[in-house]
Amino acid sequence: MHIGNAYAALAAWLGVRSRGGKLILRIEDIDTPRVVRDADRWIMDDVRWLGLDWDGEPVYQSSRLHRYEQAVEALRGMTLNDIIHAANPASESAVDCQGTQTPLLYPCFCSRADIRAASAPNEGDGFIVYPGTCRRLPDAERHARLSRGDRHSWRIAVPPSGSPAGAVGFDDMVFGPQCFDLGRQLGDVVVRRSDGLFAYQLAVSIDDLDMGVTQIVRGRDLLRSTAIQVWIRRALTQTVPASSPQSQSHAMMVPQFAHLPLVDDMAGKRLAKRDRALDLGVLREAGVGPERVVGYCAWMLGLQAQPTPCRPCDLLDGFTWNTVAEHRDDHRCDTRDLLR
Repeated sequence: MHIGNAYAALAAWLGVRSRGGKLILRIEDIDTPRVVRDADRWIMDDVRWLGLDWDGEPVYQSSRLHRYEQAVEALRGMTLNDIIHAANPASESAVDCQGTQTPLLYPCFCSRADIRAASAPNEGDGFIVYPGTCRRLPDAERHARLSRGDRHSWRIAVPPSGSPAGAVGFDDMVFGPQCFDLGRQLGDVVVRRSDGLFAYQLAVSIDDLDMGVTQIVRGRDLLRSTAIQVWIRRALTQTVPASSPQSQSHAMMVPQFAHLPLVDDMAGKRLAKRDRALDLGVLREAGVGPERVVGYCAWMLGLQAQPTPCRPCDLLDGFTWNTVAEHRDDHRCDTRDLLR
């Protein structure tokens, strides 16, 4: 873990423990080419070292592939209209240029280069909205290419830009009311990659449903992703049977969201696992204690006026998300502050 992970983990822990809730540890290890051996053990060791705990056994996404497969198969049998009308029976239809109903999931044969060439970055942040090339393919061509075995991913369709059905809103506990136009700001996203791996957006949406997650804490860079996950969740509640009575009872409830300001390095660059300068392993080897790391994270969250060393339990009394929401600026973290 790096300091940004610790900062988010502390916020999630405080959000749960201050309400007497349960904290789930989920190991998101389905991107197998990028999985590092023993990374899960290191994560759990770092979490314990910080003085944080969780409830129950860790949940590994790699053990839930059958569940994701079930969801994809169910979604393939639906149309975009099925989801729109389930939410609002009086809403408009979504049809493609052939006048047939748009499939909710469709194969995409585009390469990354194809998509970059046909798109423009959205809102200046480099996010590329898929232009819908394969969504417009005639059924005959789509089936022919599948029969030929052409390499493809699977995308989930969203309502067209400007459609009331495609406006997804939620009230973030840190950044306040949010609203995204799915068609304009996100487009049809991949739910299964061309290498067969399930996409993050699909997997976490299913996991959150099945595990009855009611509060999600993460970085503000995922605000946009939250909108597509709300849309995927909406589709899942209409198509995929709940795995348990608990998940069924939570199915129609959108979780609370708390998106945190980001933690950057001194150059203003987002912290990454490949940059070990603020890696907890490096800090621990340098003799930095957990209380110093926790105190620094608490200071970045606005819970302390100074980065005074403390334990997580010291911060529980009086914790509110309103306090965190008063400090929305991103942070530049200097390693020297922790090594003093």
